[in-house]
Amino acid sequence: MLELYQSERCKHSTKVREKLSDIGASYVAHNPRLPGEDGDVTNEVTHEELVAGGEDQIPYLVDTDRRVTMYGSDDIVEYLDEHYG
Repeated sequence: MLELYQSERCKHSTKVREKLSDIGASYVAHNPRLPGEDGDVTNEVTHEELVAGGEDQIPYLVDTDRRVTMYGSDDIVEYLDEHYG
């Protein structure tokens, strides 16, 4: 299962969502905080899951099947192309 920690108004999250749509991948979207370095937390539970990966940064992808986690839209898009594209 793919999980995307993101924000609807974040251009980097949009890039990843568009890639997920392009490849026809199903995923669960979590909205832990607003975009920006100091974005307000909107969901405490998913925010804790986000920062458990080591950063407070969106987008953040969790691929539970492959046990892979990663930040950064460019890295995520490349990963999706490689494994799901």
